Amino acid sequence: MVELSVKNICPAGKQALVCFLLSSTIFTISFFSGNVFGYSAELWALTYWGPALYFCLFNFVLRYCYKEFMYEVSTRAAFLGCAFATGLYLATFDSGVSTFGAYLAVLSFFHFSEFMSVALTNPSTLTIDSFILNHSVQYAIAAVASWTEWGLEYYFCPDMKTCYSLSCVGLALCIGGELVRKSAMFTAKTNFNHTVQFVKKPDHRLVTHGVYALCRHPSYVGWFYWSVGTQIILLNPFCVVAYGLASWSFFRERVFAEEATLLAFFGAQYVQYQKKVPTGLPLIKGYTIDSSQ
Repeated sequence: MVELSVKNICPAGKQALVCFLLSSTIFTISFFSGNVFGYSAELWALTYWGPALYFCLFNFVLRYCYKEFMYEVSTRAAFLGCAFATGLYLATFDSGVSTFGAYLAVLSFFHFSEFMSVALTNPSTLTIDSFILNHSVQYAIAAVASWTEWGLEYYFCPDMKTCYSLSCVGLALCIGGELVRKSAMFTAKTNFNHTVQFVKKPDHRLVTHGVYALCRHPSYVGWFYWSVGTQIILLNPFCVVAYGLASWSFFRERVFAEEATLLAFFGAQYVQYQKKVPTGLPLIKGYTIDSSQ
């Protein structure tokens, strides 16, 4: 098992963890200062202008101290820490803005935890792309679409964003999805990769224990329900449907391609695994030898 101690994290992982925690702590203190000391003209400036100044100063220090890969890691982790703290602050608002705050906290933590999970389980494959912030053009379009829907609905029908009990269902779905996906990463360890592998490495093993005994693609299952959950948090009815359909279509193709490769890698061993364990994704059977569905 992977020991979750700081000394066992690779240098880039340690750097990301420090920057995330430091930036989120600074922003949290700044945002919530008014709750502790009361609001005044001076504290208003500290609360709302302070974080922007701190981030610029923090980035200047990082640029001076680090270069290339470590700098890129530092700035992304610091940015995600700032976004996480901002989300927590907005989530305390007594309005529909709180749903966007919860979403922002969930989104930023997901991307940070992706990088940290790779740093802990498979550091040899760790890159800037491990944050999956630049996952794809489609991912960026989907994110912007969800922000746009939330903004329009909040502006024209703010009461629509105050069904907090339903938003909490989405939050629970995101947490569950995170746990399933990260369980997959920590179970597979070096056998996990963010991209489909078409060449079998000498240490590549078929993982069938732990969460993989319940479904063949737990990382996809976790991400599928997490993505839908984010839109339930935002109370975005159109994007809930769109995300569900788009994610299902994406993972259907991804599972089909990956299982064709896994069958080439492991042959009869994977065929037996397919017979015993489902993909975990609704209405997706994957690639089978006797069927292309």
